[in-house]
Formats: sequence, C-alpha cells, structure tokens
Amino acid sequence: MSAVTKREEVYSAIEEASGLLDVTCSRENVWPVLTAFEDALADAVVVLSMASGEGQSAELDYTITVPAGGVDPYSRALSNGFIDKTEHPVGTLLSDIEERCPVRGYAIDVGVTGGFKKTYAFFALDNLPSLATLTGVPSVPGAVAENAGAFAHHGLADHVTMVGIDYQHRTMNVYFGKLPDGCLEPKVILAMLEELGLPAPSERTLEFIQKSFSIYITVGWDSAKVDRICFAVLTQDANALPARIEPQIAQFAKSAPHAYADERVLVYGSTLSPTGEYYKLGSYYQMPPETFKLLQTHDAFEDQAARTTGDR
Repeated sequence: MSAVTKREEVYSAIEEASGLLDVTCSRENVWPVLTAFEDALADAVVVLSMASGEGQSAELDYTITVPAGGVDPYSRALSNGFIDKTEHPVGTLLSDIEERCPVRGYAIDVGVTGGFKKTYAFFALDNLPSLATLTGVPSVPGAVAENAGAFAHHGLADHVTMVGIDYQHRTMNVYFGKLPDGCLEPKVILAMLEELGLPAPSERTLEFIQKSFSIYITVGWDSAKVDRICFAVLTQDANALPARIEPQIAQFAKSAPHAYADERVLVYGSTLSPTGEYYKLGSYYQMPPETFKLLQTHDAFEDQAARTTGDR
C-alpha cells in the first residue's frame, strides 16, 4: 500500500469516527499531520478517542504510535509548525527524559479540531524507570516528587511504563503499569486517593476501576497537587460500565471503525478530579498483529474467552 493510500485510509477512519460524535473533520486540519508522520502509519497502532461527561467538549482525538530511532515526534511537530517553540519546561521535557530513561517508542495525540496536543514516550518493559529517576529529571514538574510517597506506599514507584506531555495545557501524565497484587482493592484505592487529595469515586466507578490494567496521573508546573487520576480498563465489551451509563460512549464503543479482523478492542478510562468524575473511551482502529498478541495476555481477554466458552 502506498503512503498516500494509507493516509487516505486513516483519514477516512478519522472522518467516520468524527461523524459519530458530530465533530467536524476537515482535511485541512488532519491531512498535514498524517503527511508529517506518514512513515509511521503502515505499522502504527492507531487509536480513536473521545471523552464524555460534564465539561467535556465535543472532540475526537487520534493517537498514532511512532517508532524510536528517527526524529522524535516533538521535533517533528515543531518543524511542521503544529506547535510553537517555548521556553517553558514542557518544551525540554521529552529530550530531558530521553537522556535518562530507555525509550522504546513514542506516540502523538492530536485533536480533529484542537490540533496537535501531546507526545508520549514508552519505556522498555524490561527496564522501567522508577519515580525516583523521573524526579531527577530537571524539567519534570515538582508535583511528581511531592506525591511520590503516595505511590510508593502502594507499590507503584518502580512501575512507570510511559509518560505523556501535553503542550497545549502544559501538563504531564505519568503512567503506572504492571500493577502489583492488591493495589486495586477498594480500601487501597480509597487510601491512595485520600493521600493524593482527590475525592473518592462513586460506588459503581470504584467497582469498575478494580479491573484496571494501568493508572495514570496528570500534573502541572503551577501546583504541587495531582490535577486528576485516571484508571484505564482494557476490554472487548462495548457494554462495559461507562457505556451503560453514557449513551454517547455506548454509540462510539459499538460503532467506531476498526481495520483488523478480530473483535474491537477498547480502553475505558475512569477519571477523577477535584471537580468530579468523567469517562474516556479509546477504540483501537489499527493494530499490528504483535500488538494484539500482547494485549491478549491481559486478564480482560482471558475473562472474555471464558465467558464466550461458557455461552456455547
């Protein structure tokens, strides 16, 4: 498949998904990004995402993975005029992290209407950095160190799998994976939220987030507090909890396009902040076979296989 054909394919998927959310998708906004990262498209994981809840604007985000070894995605975004150069620490954060942590790959996050938002750096799974390593990076927000103790208390300090850098909002995400046994028990979750100064979730959300495979926080440079925390749940069940209580999520979960033969793969995010809770949904559009095999090792897939067998 030629690069132009692949761009057309991915653009068509973004356009279709935008229509499900009544988001205006213009080639003028999306095509330049797909062109700038066209060398990554053929083998990329592509995820289409939305958020639902009070205060969430109508938007579709698309995430594209970018392999390591070439020009990093932040530099490419700068050279293409997707974002402006800044003296703020957010502008040096990716390069500072690269100097100190083994990065195995990247991703970008772009809004159909909002433009280029984020870069992500994925760490080597057999050599994950600790929170202590991150806090030693000069441009990392001080809030990471301020709240490190809460994560250490619950066995997460050595489980940083990736970071996200939001250039529009000037915030940083820290992702914890390989979650240790017991850290998703209700009493542990509630204790951690209390330590972080975040409100307890509703009972239905507390039940749902016990299935999480990843936890991530959002912090900024202007406060020592954690802005919000998100619990990510991987599933192939379009009727999982957020879909049952949020009609827009339900429609997107069942109808978002996907280009692989297997059943649709979804990531729900339950997000808690001082102002309340809301939900996110990411639907995998494109997934290389090796990525699907990796995801199949997660309990969500094993549970679904057991349910399917039991129904026969």
